Amino acid sequence: MEHIDEGLLRTMPVSLQAEVAVIGGGPAGLCAAVAAAEEGADTLLIERYGFLGGMATAGLINPFMPYYTGGEQIIRGLFQRIIDKLDAAGGWSHRQDEWGRDAFDPEIMKSVCQQMCEEAGVRLRLHTMVPAAVAEGGQVIRAILVSKSGIEAAQAAVFVDATGDGDLAAAAGAEYEQGRPEDGLCQPMTLMFRMGRVDEERMPPREEINHLYDEAKARGEIDNPRENVLLFYTTRRGEIHLNTTRVVRLDGTDANDLTKAELEGRRQVEQMVAFLKAQVAGFERAYLAATGTQIGVRESRRIMGEYVLTGEDVLGARKFPDGIARGCYPVDIHNPTGTGTVIKKLPPGETYDIPYRCLCPRGFDNLLVAGRPISADHEAHSSLRVMPIAAAIGEAAGVAAAIASRQQQAVSGINTQHLRHRLIERGASLSEGR
Repeated sequence: MEHIDEGLLRTMPVSLQAEVAVIGGGPAGLCAAVAAAEEGADTLLIERYGFLGGMATAGLINPFMPYYTGGEQIIRGLFQRIIDKLDAAGGWSHRQDEWGRDAFDPEIMKSVCQQMCEEAGVRLRLHTMVPAAVAEGGQVIRAILVSKSGIEAAQAAVFVDATGDGDLAAAAGAEYEQGRPEDGLCQPMTLMFRMGRVDEERMPPREEINHLYDEAKARGEIDNPRENVLLFYTTRRGEIHLNTTRVVRLDGTDANDLTKAELEGRRQVEQMVAFLKAQVAGFERAYLAATGTQIGVRESRRIMGEYVLTGEDVLGARKFPDGIARGCYPVDIHNPTGTGTVIKKLPPGETYDIPYRCLCPRGFDNLLVAGRPISADHEAHSSLRVMPIAAAIGEAAGVAAAIASRQQQAVSGINTQHLRHRLIERGASLSEGR
């Protein structure tokens, strides 16, 4: 919003105030808001859609990527409470795929997210985006809101940017990087989709489906650059979830590119549906049951913080004294220009720490970042971007925001050992740190 005079933004009446304001209601923002409220802060959660859940609901991303390694569950706390509530409401499958992952129901996820906020006392503002901010002297003075109510302003003692793209931090002038070092290109986007009325008993093994896919590509019937067909069970028998479109060379922070991405994603979905129905056993009578409300964006901005987590840290299973979350997902880089995916795994049973410093943007006293835009390089980001890790980071950000608000101090100045202790009391699984 560079064309809007900053003086006007500074004088705009403030319509919303809170001790902690969280922008974005995906897994990171949900957990940040619930944690902050449970820690006693007056908390406001601002979300652009009419429901919460982010990539878990709007993006139709499913299932959760690994949060166990070596037989140990390394992400618990609020994330486990989400699973428990999904299970209690009939939204957890108990039907694992070949990698041992359970699916969840995105509609029930919406209800679970809303229920958790209501139980914690989080104030919600839906259908609202934050395209601009006013910052001064290391402080975000106000976030500018755009909604059906018009243009408004919000103030908070501490802001948590959980937009997925670092929108608030970037608007406030925080330093960021985007894409891979050599050309700035980001990982591809993917529009998720689901097929209903699939005869699962007749569905061939994954290897056979991929062989048929390769043959269709060789005949020119499919031009999707994705190298394979990646499919999963859902909570419903006869419904198959597909993560197999690939939209390359577009920027998830640009509205024109996002428009192109959505259109290209739907074109690829139509192509894949035709292929599955015509050539894969069990899909003959299937139909397109759902597509994501929005295309899934794997990578965009990475807000530079007090520490930049590296690929070497991830693959070396490095531990940190200020570690506030753990990860075990591999480095997983989908080719930003076309076919191919680079997978680099951690040593068996190992985990890495995410330092609290990665959540603290350089030069800001009252701003935290939660979820995938935290301070990391391109390689490390490809591991930490998944939803279970985002949820753990979000819970840590929410507790830290409540502490900073209560103590009236800079977010980077809080006692990280106290933060770690409080997270463990809340059920988080943290390493010893060293």
